[in-house]
Amino acid sequence: MRLIGVRFVRSRITQWRGERAKRRVLALAPQAEPDIVRADWEESLRNPTGFYLRAFRYFHRRLPAPLQAHRRYFSTGGRGFGEDAFHTMWFLVRREFVWESFLEIGVFRGQTLSLCALLSRLNHQPCEAHGISPFSSLGDSVSRYQRGVDYWEDTLANFDHFGLPHPQLLKAYSTDAAALERIASRKWSGIYIDGNHDYEVAKADWNVCSAAVAKGGVIVLDDSALGTAYRPPAFAFGGHPGPSRLAAEIDRSGFREILQVGHNRAFQRVA
Repeated sequence: MRLIGVRFVRSRITQWRGERAKRRVLALAPQAEPDIVRADWEESLRNPTGFYLRAFRYFHRRLPAPLQAHRRYFSTGGRGFGEDAFHTMWFLVRREFVWESFLEIGVFRGQTLSLCALLSRLNHQPCEAHGISPFSSLGDSVSRYQRGVDYWEDTLANFDHFGLPHPQLLKAYSTDAAALERIASRKWSGIYIDGNHDYEVAKADWNVCSAAVAKGGVIVLDDSALGTAYRPPAFAFGGHPGPSRLAAEIDRSGFREILQVGHNRAFQRVA
């Protein structure tokens, strides 16, 4: 019991420090936040920390209200992880690219998958949303998830909350035969790899997804910024060793990194 109490106190202190840091970032910058255009994306690779703070401020000052509301919903009740700036990232990517299909590996409770669907509706650009996940509390070497949640039904309920059409879901591990078949079933416009964070599984996910993404399509790799120049503020996270090691090994002759927002890194297939 004492250990649980100590962890709770530490968690609350970390949360308080994070919220204080957020207020400071917003207070120290001008209120008029400029737009982020495609030409600015190169800044995210040269100065990922500065660009992350810019994306964070953009979320609070320029992002459309429905997207801010979506993030607030998933930030409460343990519905989702992630960070405010990631909503900015997906907004920028979907504003730049017209996607016909999107696949997420590792759905959890549907935050990113429903955000993709919401962006499709706001942009008047139909996009099929697919998700592959075990829909269980099983974690990996760095992640633990809440027990007693029906993750499949919860994901669908979260889509219903925003009046979004249900995605096409597959209950499977990404390395299962059914998952491999689903991934290889088409050339995807966009893929988000956010499943098992262990290196071997993350690498297997990249290998199959990189072969299935269309030329010009984009793969976003989560938790992959360790080893980059990114230095997360108190309210952000730098990533995990497995995905970060994988990102360093990506063949740059076939994929070009086009955007980094915190520990999320976007790679476009060029060959």
